[in-house]
Amino acid sequence: MKTMKKMKLPLATHRRSLFGALLLGSCSALVACASPAASVARPTPGLASGDTSNGADNFYTSDKVTVQKVRFKNQYKMDVVGNLFVPKGLERGARTPALVVGHPMGAVKEQSANLYATKMAEQGFVTLSLDLSFWGESDGQPRNVVAPDIYAEDFSAAVDFLRTQPFVDRERIGAIGICGSGGFAISAAKIDPRIKALATVSMYDMGAANRNGLRHSVTLEQRKKIIEEAALQRDVEFAGGETRYTSGAPKELSDTSTAIEREFYDFYRTARGHHPNTTTHPTLSSNTKFMNFYPFTDIETISPRPMLFMTGEDAHSREFSDEAYRLAAEPKELLIVPGAGHVDLYDRVNLIPFDKVTTFFRNSLK
Repeated sequence: MKTMKKMKLPLATHRRSLFGALLLGSCSALVACASPAASVARPTPGLASGDTSNGADNFYTSDKVTVQKVRFKNQYKMDVVGNLFVPKGLERGARTPALVVGHPMGAVKEQSANLYATKMAEQGFVTLSLDLSFWGESDGQPRNVVAPDIYAEDFSAAVDFLRTQPFVDRERIGAIGICGSGGFAISAAKIDPRIKALATVSMYDMGAANRNGLRHSVTLEQRKKIIEEAALQRDVEFAGGETRYTSGAPKELSDTSTAIEREFYDFYRTARGHHPNTTTHPTLSSNTKFMNFYPFTDIETISPRPMLFMTGEDAHSREFSDEAYRLAAEPKELLIVPGAGHVDLYDRVNLIPFDKVTTFFRNSLK
């Protein structure tokens, strides 16, 4: 495969019955199915609209694809729930490349992942967005637990599922990880060679972010204090006390709110991207699991499978994509989207270079 080089992109301006008749025949053609068709997520009424500039369209749907909710087991025998998107008119017996799409950390599949899955299905890929374990509709108790190893396992379980589908080419499966899922997808790909190509979007290395903070702003003393607080909270919960939560998008803004807090608030707390299935807040006692999460260690071993790192020019998270690109082996590519911030690449379809993502996977999954 042709080696991909670092580049800077210009702005990109950019039935269920058929599903059953042409592809599945019946629900039995799937490993499992929760319902004949996935329910359509819509903006939550009664909330401020949020900033919908540059084509923000988190709840985008397309009449060019069919959507079905599916349920499958990971290796821990936990149910993982996802939405399966199939291009309409796909020929019976076709062997089509497929993509697993993971949502931002603390989010659910209806936030950003469904959008990417829909857009890539329009380009001819079979796509599967999924709720990571402990989030959304997937299994896991207590809710909102941090378990990066299980998150990575969910990506591999999604590959398990896709490889059983008669219309998927089992040797042409890739993955897209958005925000925190970028790190989880990398973690999965390091030990799962069935993931043939990988793209990350506004990636967060949740390990480095929790150990060091953005731009290494957290001192070792501060880190130890965070660890101690979480450990003491384990005592509280073991004794039956109330669960506490941490980080995530703020629930309200004030005069002292930072630009990053405002950025996340505008997506998660307004009609632009809010979904009732998530709070975005992980449990305090489990969040320190990220301290032991090092997704970029051995990232070079993913080669020769290609990797694409996509980040906004102005993204506060850009340091993680830059670092992953530096450490990864060829073939690799870093796409920098001018004028885009971190959350912009969640849903602003006039900024997201879907054409470039499409070209990457078409070339990588030949």
